[in-house]
Formats: sequence, structure tokens, C-alpha cells
Amino acid sequence: MRQIVLDTETTGLSAEGGDRIIELGCVELYARKLTGNNLHFYFNPERDSHEDALKVHGISNEFLRDKPKFSELSEEILDYLSDAEIIIHNAAFDLSFLNKELERVGKKPFKTYVNGVIDTLAMAKEMFPGKRNSLDSLCDRLEVDNSGRTLHGALLDAELLADVYINMTRGQEALLIDAGDAPTDNLSVKLQLDLSTYALPVLPANAQELSAHDEVLTQIDKSSGGKTVWRLAQSA
Repeated sequence: MRQIVLDTETTGLSAEGGDRIIELGCVELYARKLTGNNLHFYFNPERDSHEDALKVHGISNEFLRDKPKFSELSEEILDYLSDAEIIIHNAAFDLSFLNKELERVGKKPFKTYVNGVIDTLAMAKEMFPGKRNSLDSLCDRLEVDNSGRTLHGALLDAELLADVYINMTRGQEALLIDAGDAPTDNLSVKLQLDLSTYALPVLPANAQELSAHDEVLTQIDKSSGGKTVWRLAQSA
């Protein structure tokens, strides 16, 4: 499946309040591998960025003055994204801006053109309840090198998110056959092993591991408001 990891930078936090996209970064994955077929644009937002936004992305208003407007590149962007599955961290934020930009040029909402949207923030909250799940936090937790990220940048953040997503979903897909440099189909193979001849060792958890396990269960229980199955069973 073709997937696009997408990130934007904006003039502020409110698409409905008139803030605009100033940068779009997209990284293409095919069969969970980077293809190098990326997309990256800066846009003239026709307004200045808020001071707080400038501190985040560092993209000056002067730098954007001679850049194309989103409307001039909307067709190229939609052609690139067409029918792909889109991966975004905190998707609601980026989608609100993309929908507003498309609305301005008379286009349908963003999801009309793509094959679904995956929100890695929602995924992370399920995987790591009670933890910080910003992109930087996930990079640290999943050992993705983000040492070059001193400021937010759409393309760099999309590249980091691609690594984070691969790590978060590792082991969920079937073993894929490399069909060459250019993907031609979704050929896959299931690996079957006869384990009956193997004597598998049983490794009991040590005290530290048991304590860590209890901590995870406690965090999950807190996130569910005390409604986890094991707590309900204990109180029955």
C-alpha cells in the first residue's frame, strides 16, 4: 500500500480564525519502505505568522513573500496524495488547515481525495497511556534520532514521523518480499515454522520487570477510569 506521511507548518493555531499553511512536507512509503518520492513546498500565506508560531518554526515572513500561494499548487498536491493512506500526528489540526485551504479554492474536503487518514497521536495514546506523546517524546521512546530537530519543519517532521510510525507498527504486517526498486504489486508471503521440534525456554520475569508491569497496568487503569477488566474482576 502507498502511504504518505504528512506534516504542515502554519501561521498560527486557528484555521477558522484565518491562519494559513506556510509549509507542507510529505514523505512517501511503499510496503513500509521510504521511496524518496517526497513532496515539499513553502507557501506565501498572504499574512504574517503569529509571534508564538515564529518561535516554533522559525520561518520568517520575509522568506515567504515570494513563495507560491497554496492555490497555485493545490492540483499538484492533490495529484500526489491521490488514493494514498495519509499518516499525520495530531491529524485534526492539519486536516482543519488543509480543508480550509481546499475550501478557498473550491475543492472538496481533504479526505475526499485520499484513502483514509491514520492519526499517530491517537495510536500513541492507546499504546502509551498516561505518557507524553509529542513527536519528540515518541522519538526518544522509540529510539528515533531527532538530534537535528532544533525547530519544527514540515519535511523533517514528516521524515521523523515516518520512522516513528514504522517503529510503532513493527510486526503488524506480513513478511514482505522486495519486488525490486520500483513497487509493482502487493506480493507477500507468510512464513510458517514447525516449532514442535524446539524446546522453548521459559524465562520468568524478575522483580524489576514485574514492578514495571504493575506500573503499566496501573497507568492503563487510571486512563480507563478504573474500568479495566482485571480491576472489575478483582472487585467482583
